[in-house]
This record gives sequence, C-alpha cells and structure tokens, in this order.
Amino acid sequence: MAATFGGRLALGLVTFGILAVCSLALVLLGRRNETYQGLTEKEPDERFARIAGRAWAGTGVVLTVGNLSAFIGELASGRSGDPYFWFVATAAITYVAFVVFWSRHT
Repeated sequence: MAATFGGRLALGLVTFGILAVCSLALVLLGRRNETYQGLTEKEPDERFARIAGRAWAGTGVVLTVGNLSAFIGELASGRSGDPYFWFVATAAITYVAFVVFWSRHT
C-alpha cells in the first residue's frame, strides 16, 4: 500500500499479492496444524507460551544484529547512520527496561 501511494504501483501490487497468498495459506493450512493453533490461541498452554517467547527473543536478536550491522556499514561508508542508530538505541533501552521490569516482577 505504501509503495503504491509512493508512486510504485507494480511493487505495491506484488507486495499485496504476496501478503494475500501468505494470509490465505495460513487460514487454510492453519486449521489443521497444531503449532499454528497453539500459537494463535487466546491463552496458549505453557509449552506454546515458551515457544512464542523464544521466537520473539530470536527475532529481537536478528533485528538488533541487522540494525547494528547496517549502522556500522553506514558509518564505514561515510554516512551518519542516524536511522539505524535510533533502532539500535531503542533496542538497547528496551532490553534494559525489560530486564529491570522482569527482575522485579518474577
């Protein structure tokens, strides 16, 4: 949608098509898949809650390392790296805040 509004109609349509196909696959295949059902339940059991927590942690690591790499690459190219700096700084602050929060509430 954003690409379409930005004047890139073909990219917008391709992106929409990919998202529509993935959504349809999740709806059709997810009904019979135990993992999908466990992760999309309103109140998952302990096993699926632990799986989801680990998946989010892994996602956070990948995104943080990717943004840190982009920040370093921008600096090495002589640019400011400013957008990536803010992503990395936000990730670091959020991590520390969650560690403090959960250490006091567990």
